[in-house]
Amino acid sequence: MPEGDTIHRTATRLQAALANRQLSAAHGRDELGLARLVGCTVTAVEARGKHLLIHASGSWTLHSHMGMTGSWHLYRPGEAWQKPAHRAHAVLETAELLAICFTPKSIELLSATGLRRHEYLGQLGPDILVAPLPMEEILKRFRQHAARPLGEAVMDQLIVCGIGNIYKSELLFLERLDPFGVVADLKDEQLSRLMDQAHALMRVNLDNAARRTRFRPDGRRFWVYGRVAEPCFVCGTPILVRRQGNLGRSTYFCPQCQAPSRLSGTR
Repeated sequence: MPEGDTIHRTATRLQAALANRQLSAAHGRDELGLARLVGCTVTAVEARGKHLLIHASGSWTLHSHMGMTGSWHLYRPGEAWQKPAHRAHAVLETAELLAICFTPKSIELLSATGLRRHEYLGQLGPDILVAPLPMEEILKRFRQHAARPLGEAVMDQLIVCGIGNIYKSELLFLERLDPFGVVADLKDEQLSRLMDQAHALMRVNLDNAARRTRFRPDGRRFWVYGRVAEPCFVCGTPILVRRQGNLGRSTYFCPQCQAPSRLSGTR
């Protein structure tokens, strides 16, 4: 599933493929009005957390959010697509290639004014992959959600953007934090360490073909994510899963390593 590292990798690929190239055709869902991009030159491709922005001359920006199933593909003219055409929401064509967005959660073409006034993009927290992390701003945003469970807060894109469900479970395990304890129970040092860990793992995974948070010779990529009922690699206790938040996102955790009594965050 796309998280911040996935979107940054996609942005890097699209930047290399599209930047400074003129769009000879642009089409897709009628409501997008992509024909306005024909003749424009792509100026930059940017990732903001889980959001991808393709900027073009004429002050246009194509904003896409992949959600659970969306993806951008690159093809040579005439090359067979890996997904059916009816799933293509946007197709951008240059003389050399096609960039196609399949089944995004949302996609929209924004003017400069629309981008500047975009209510959600304007509220996004700092991107977890920027360096250096603006930790003071991130901590300030966490403190504004002091009563929220930690497992919900770390995925709130208005606090810090880019962390998704896999990293949520893995990071909280690595820091031995209770996903169901509230933000107010943590010290600034613990939150800072959690964010530094998130930043470091995502930076590593920018170069990994397959995302991983566990680096051991047995090839098992995750500590807890997707491992319900399997023994914890640290203490042997069976891994549990519970739903959190209004969207019922799955949180995987070790009830022993992440017990509330370990909230000090010591390893």
